[in-house]
Amino acid sequence: MTESRFINFALPPWLSAGPAMAVLLFFLAAPLCIVAAYSLMEADPHGGVRAAFSSEAYVRFLFERDWDGNLALDGSYAAIFARSFLLAAAATALCLLAAFPAAYCIAGQPPERRGLLLLLITIPFWANLLVRTYCWVLILRDSGLANTWLSALGVIASPLPLMYTDGAILAGLAYSYLPFMALPIYAALEKTDWRLMEAARDLYAGWWQTLFRIAVPLARGGIAAGCIMVFIPSLGAFIAPDLLGGGRKLMIGSLIQLQFSSSRNWPFGSAAAFVLLAAVLLVLWLWLRRGGAQKAQW
Repeated sequence: MTESRFINFALPPWLSAGPAMAVLLFFLAAPLCIVAAYSLMEADPHGGVRAAFSSEAYVRFLFERDWDGNLALDGSYAAIFARSFLLAAAATALCLLAAFPAAYCIAGQPPERRGLLLLLITIPFWANLLVRTYCWVLILRDSGLANTWLSALGVIASPLPLMYTDGAILAGLAYSYLPFMALPIYAALEKTDWRLMEAARDLYAGWWQTLFRIAVPLARGGIAAGCIMVFIPSLGAFIAPDLLGGGRKLMIGSLIQLQFSSSRNWPFGSAAAFVLLAAVLLVLWLWLRRGGAQKAQW
């Protein structure tokens, strides 16, 4: 009986990681380098850039030039960034408040029922984001469903101005990214030993005590992942601000999109994208640092 021998070829680490590195370089590093180069060039009035070094795009965030070319402080773009961060944070908090009870209830259901409930959560993904956001226009406009029902019930005498407000944008963002919060929390709670909940109730712990002292700490990883997955897309969203804000309530994504379309200021749009990227990385770094400090305390 012949003995078969197999020869194991051990590839060098740099070669085995080559395909992944090539994908990252081509689809991530190269576009970022192009955007960085555009942000340091002059804008062409007809669109595009001129191959001349200029830092005017970054100066424009906080200053504007008068007729004499002197710099004057301008906080309009800083206000757009501040509004974007506040709306993204509010959308994240709203998604968390809505998604955690839903994920908690689904995780506590029998296994044969969880699949159907998860399917109901993911159904909105089957429709285009633009279509789903436009549905909120039909709900919130003066002759929409919300004002029609409130008027029929006698709650209001005239239509409420629901459209083109921060509240409308917040509703659109929370609705768009709610599944991104629910699914990670469910994945964390689904692995939980539910006997811990029963033990807490046997020890006369109330529902709120069981929730905040056992369920929430056990789902901390899913909550963190969900918050990141909702906060970052909300920060760069431009469909909801355009449709539900009507161009009156700009966010960072809308500002960047305008620079590459109607304003034709590619350097400023690239600079805005880089400032957004730096802000997101700073927030994530602070979050991870805070999480590491908390683990060290534990």
